[in-house]
Amino acid sequence: MEPEVSVTRGSVAAGGDRGRISPETVLKKPGSAIPATAIEPALSPTVTRKLSRVIPANLQIGARWDAIRDARELAKKEDGENAPSPSVMIAWSVVRAMEKHAPFRRLILEDDQIVQNDDFDLGIAVALEGDRLATAVITNANRKSWPAFVKIYNETVIATRGGRVDAMNAPVVITSLGAFGVKAAAPIVVPPSVGTLFVGTAHRELISNETENETAEVITVSLTFDHRVVNGAGAAAFANEIKKQIEAFTIPTGKTRAVSR
Repeated sequence: MEPEVSVTRGSVAAGGDRGRISPETVLKKPGSAIPATAIEPALSPTVTRKLSRVIPANLQIGARWDAIRDARELAKKEDGENAPSPSVMIAWSVVRAMEKHAPFRRLILEDDQIVQNDDFDLGIAVALEGDRLATAVITNANRKSWPAFVKIYNETVIATRGGRVDAMNAPVVITSLGAFGVKAAAPIVVPPSVGTLFVGTAHRELISNETENETAEVITVSLTFDHRVVNGAGAAAFANEIKKQIEAFTIPTGKTRAVSR
């Protein structure tokens, strides 16, 4: 068996970076002429430190896709290429659910203090090149009208992909791997957020109703939450509200925001 590469503080310091591993640091497997480049961790030390204090829990729930699909088709007929995406529609639904469930308008601070706000931001996980991840932040998301929400959502995601870094004070972050066909996953939640919502790709599934089983297009919504801030019953109520909002979604009319409290 070939010996594993071992990295010691001394060997790294010899690279001239004061003990830090840089992308330029090149290591060699003992007995091998093949170089190995040291790689930065997927999660930054700051994120890893914050995660060490989280008490995570996860639950999943299915939601029918009919309303979102129909709204998307209608929007495409009216707006063509400028039609809002299903991701924007889901984000709007999540904001409406957050309005009704105060625990998911909370933030947990560095000193473990928990604060709650009436107005709140929404985070959107954005994949970057090199398997990196950033968070686009829609500030005061609950105050936006539908047209403004769609516009700012799109602009914020584009700006984040371009390198903009926003202050992260969003109680909930939405993430998805739908482009890869992933139906369900258990995301991590990073303070100050109290919840991360993974939205799976739409797929057909056998579901039951009052009279018989039927197949329907559904998505799986997976909520990871910090148990220091909210208990299971509260998280389940929030997830059910998201399901309700998604399944009843229609394109909002008018310029004023929908108030659903």
